Amino acid sequence: MKELWTGNPYGIIQHMSELIPLQPVEYLLIGHVAVDLTPTGIQLGGTVSYAALAARALGMRVGIVTSAGADAPLQILDGIQIVNIPTERSTIFENVKTEHGRKQTLHHQAALIDFEHVPQLWRNVPIVHLAPIAQELDVKLAGQFPFSLVGVTPQGWMRGWDENGKVFATAWENSDQVLGRVGGVVMSIEDIARDLELVESMAHQTRVLCLTEAEAGSVLHWNGDRRRFRAPVVEEVDATGAGDIFAAAFFVRLHQTRDPWEAARFATNLAAYSVTRVGLNGIPTREEIDRCLMEVLP
Repeated sequence: MKELWTGNPYGIIQHMSELIPLQPVEYLLIGHVAVDLTPTGIQLGGTVSYAALAARALGMRVGIVTSAGADAPLQILDGIQIVNIPTERSTIFENVKTEHGRKQTLHHQAALIDFEHVPQLWRNVPIVHLAPIAQELDVKLAGQFPFSLVGVTPQGWMRGWDENGKVFATAWENSDQVLGRVGGVVMSIEDIARDLELVESMAHQTRVLCLTEAEAGSVLHWNGDRRRFRAPVVEEVDATGAGDIFAAAFFVRLHQTRDPWEAARFATNLAAYSVTRVGLNGIPTREEIDRCLMEVLP
């Protein structure tokens, strides 16, 4: 059974027909889940969905602040507390692969999210992951969790769309209000259209920035230094959500170790396993997590 927000900002959620109190969480995700239209039907998507399940697999108590309609199959997130801002329909994406790359269409955008939607109980959690996918988050959120490790996957702030919903890359407006205030940024090389000069500029404005490069692994920028982490060679089946799983693994490991190099190594290896399975089936297994952790033991 799924837990949904009733509109009360003081930590009360609706669990079917009864009201029950929210429980504390360790990893808070803020952003839209997505309804993805695929040739095989509707699927739950979005950074929030993949990262929430990955963080839970890593042993974290997870909470989500989102906005989703009745069209979203939230039962897939069973066991994760959800504060859901009422909306008629969810954020709906359609992705079509073409010979020139992915063609993405936004069919609907759910309700916007700001700090007032975050319950009081969840405002001092260890890790806050800001995960916009469609310009739905107020950038001021980056500075409103002073006692948390705030991690950001900014792809939704770097995405625009025309009157027909055709999605295109756009400049990240007000990025200065985020980069200087957060503990870590994870983005993909596709998010920045392979503009490595832009990455260098952003890296100088924030504490830790990690750029994922699909099968090539990742590049971490920290303290003016840069280090590449090679991904293990695997047989790729579906790369959907791999970057989101990477981000969750990176932020969890960074919080645990305070070592960005170790966090990037761990996340690079763990995310590689995810592409060997389709969709949400790529969420890490306990065996895969243990294998990646054991690689650092003497």
